[in-house]
Amino acid sequence: MTAVVLIGAQWGDEGKGKITDYLAQQADVVVRYQGGNNAGHTVVVEKRTFKLHLIPSGILYPGTQCIIGNGVVIDPGVLVKELEYLRQQGISSNNLSISDCAHLVMPYHQKLDEMQENQRGANKIGTTKRGVGPAYADKAARTGIRMADLLDREIFSQLLARNLEEKNHLLAQVYGVEGFVFEEVLERYLSYAEKLRSLVTDTSLAINQAINEGKRVLFEGAQGTLLDLDHGTYPYVTSSYPTAGGACIGAGVGPTKISSVLGVAKAYVTRVGEGPFPTELTGWEGEHIRQRGFEFGTTTGRPRRCGWQDAVILRYAVRVSGLDGLILTKLDVLDQMETLRICTGYRYRGSMLNEFPHSLQVLAQCEPVYEEMPGWQQDISEAREYGELPVKAKDYIIRMEELAGVPVKLVAVGPGRHQTIIKEPIFS
Repeated sequence: MTAVVLIGAQWGDEGKGKITDYLAQQADVVVRYQGGNNAGHTVVVEKRTFKLHLIPSGILYPGTQCIIGNGVVIDPGVLVKELEYLRQQGISSNNLSISDCAHLVMPYHQKLDEMQENQRGANKIGTTKRGVGPAYADKAARTGIRMADLLDREIFSQLLARNLEEKNHLLAQVYGVEGFVFEEVLERYLSYAEKLRSLVTDTSLAINQAINEGKRVLFEGAQGTLLDLDHGTYPYVTSSYPTAGGACIGAGVGPTKISSVLGVAKAYVTRVGEGPFPTELTGWEGEHIRQRGFEFGTTTGRPRRCGWQDAVILRYAVRVSGLDGLILTKLDVLDQMETLRICTGYRYRGSMLNEFPHSLQVLAQCEPVYEEMPGWQQDISEAREYGELPVKAKDYIIRMEELAGVPVKLVAVGPGRHQTIIKEPIFS
């Protein structure tokens, strides 16, 4: 397998950053293919913690080429700060490339995100207010600005003037707030252009050349399956495509180039933001998981909603992304639980649902049907081989494989690189 897509199999925050970092040591190229700085990856390396938002987790390996693909929307100010943050940590960005087709997040996108979310009131989506949704909206409306445009002062000036005329009018007339001054935005963004210019290129060409040469390419998704714009719990979703199909569009490769698709899932489930969550725990068990798993958003710091594992969601992720296998993270968070539960189906108005419903009205009324399993109640964070795990922990993994219909290939028992157990090899 030379081209592997890594996606989130739940509502995001599954630990993809740690897994991408772990697999990047075997990869030649790591590609981020969608999302923006509304996502965050936390990577722990020898007691050092790195928090990344736009740059692929593979940046910590000097020999790994890292690419921000055309499907990502980029806030250049955030990217410049992230590059400086890495430089201060002694991490070079010489191995980073940015797609010239990637769209920009502009200041008016951030302001519109904030205004729109505030106006929704009780119907808020729970966005990060980073401007990602409005940036994708402009992309679809064909009024967006791309990295290639930013590098040409004349073209960027024309596009910015056109957009500011429209956005300032919208901000003033609809939301009653001040707009933006053309000259201030122009000079700020042109300063970003000079700092990023040397990194911008045709990344689709580079990715396809790498695959054709037999190099190992890892495609890194942000968010998760149930936040996908088409296949998630709409409208409580992101504005891009975290499912596996998004990798082809967001990186500029054909589907025949993909060798394998893997889904990252926690040993339990978390969700940030609004929307129904069938297995959510609101009592002491949910708080226990939140504290042990440090379930707080990398980007916003918001506490994550926590719940039992949901096999209905896993089967759905397997189906819509064609998963070959799962990577199970944070198994150690459940070390102290006496009894564990796995949702095997939903009960809805007296009927059993074995597949994930698209209607939020239906999902909100679904009651989880659980299987109970005994916990292992011992510290597994020092396990390095699958055989070292307690029998009850392995029973839990096996039952997840049976319910999801695909094998678990890696198991993470802590945040560190070394706390990753190989059950089946990923690259071959």
